[in-house]
Amino acid sequence: MRSKKIIAAMAAILSASLALTGCSNGDEDRQSAPKRTEIKSIGLMVQDMSNPFFSSMDKEAKKEAKRIGARLNVQDAQLDLATQDNQISAFIEQNVDLIIVSAVDESGLQPAIKRARDAGIIVVAVDTPAKGADAIVTTDGVQAGQLACSYLSEKLGSKGNILIVDGTPIQTITDRIKGCKQALKKYPGIKVVAQQASKNDRATGLTVTTDMLTANKDVQGIFGMNDPSALGAALAVEQAGRQDQIIVTGIDASPQGVDELKRAGSPFIGAATQNPRAMVDQAVKFAQDKVKGKTPKKTTILIPSEMITRDNVNKYKGW
Repeated sequence: MRSKKIIAAMAAILSASLALTGCSNGDEDRQSAPKRTEIKSIGLMVQDMSNPFFSSMDKEAKKEAKRIGARLNVQDAQLDLATQDNQISAFIEQNVDLIIVSAVDESGLQPAIKRARDAGIIVVAVDTPAKGADAIVTTDGVQAGQLACSYLSEKLGSKGNILIVDGTPIQTITDRIKGCKQALKKYPGIKVVAQQASKNDRATGLTVTTDMLTANKDVQGIFGMNDPSALGAALAVEQAGRQDQIIVTGIDASPQGVDELKRAGSPFIGAATQNPRAMVDQAVKFAQDKVKGKTPKKTTILIPSEMITRDNVNKYKGW
C-alpha cells in the first residue's frame, strides 16, 4: 500500500511539472534565448526598394553597419506580407542580432516578430508600426500632416475648397490625415470637398485626383498624404490646365519632391519632411543601448518633421 501511495504522489508531482511546462510564454522563451551582447549582424527589411524612401534607408543601413562593424543583409518585400514573414524566418535561421523592419502590415507580422524575439533577436519597426516589436521609430505623422495643411491653408489665404488624396489604411498615413484635419480646424474658411485614397503612388494619385477634379470644379488646393500621391495630384492639375488655380502640398520632401519644388510653374509648393536615414540611425542606437542594458523607457521614437517650401528648398539637405 505504501509503495502505491509513493507512486501516486510521484505521478502527481510529474503531472504538475508537465502542466507548468505547458504554460510557458514568450517572455520565458526569451529568457532562455542567448543574450545579445553586441550588434554584429543586421537584417533590414523594406517594403519596396523601388521607392526612394527605402533606398535611402538601404544606403544609411550600409553606412551604419560599416560604422559599428556589423554584417548587413537587406531584403525587399515588394509589398508582400508573406514574403516578409519568410524573410524574418530566414533572419532567425541566420541568427542575426537586429532586425529593422518597415512592415507591410501592422498586425500581420506579429507572429513572425514573436518568433524572432523569442530567439533573442532585437526587432525595431521603422516608418510604420509593427505589433510585437521592441521599438518603433517613425516620423511624427500628426505633426507632418499639421504642417502640410497649415501651409496649404495659409497660402490659400485661409479660405477655399481643397481635396485630400488619402492612402492605404496604415497608422503612418492615418496619423497624417489626422494631423491635417486638426490643422484645418484653425481655418474655418477652408472646406474639404472630397477625399479619396490612392495606393500611395504617383499613378493612383493622378487617377483619384483626376476623378475628384472632374466631380468638383471649385477647388483651390490639394493635400497629398505622401510625395508620390501629391506629385500625381500635381500632374492631374496640370493635365486639367489648372496649374494657375490650384496648389498642392505633400509629405516626404523626397528627391522627386525637391525636384518638383524647384521646377518653375509646378503647382506643388511644399512638403513636410520625413527622414528615413534618421529612422535607421535611431533603430541601431536603440539596439546598441539595449544590448548594453540601457533600454530607453520610451519604445516609440518620433522623428520631428519640418516644412520644405520653395523659399527654403535650396538649404534642405534631403535624403
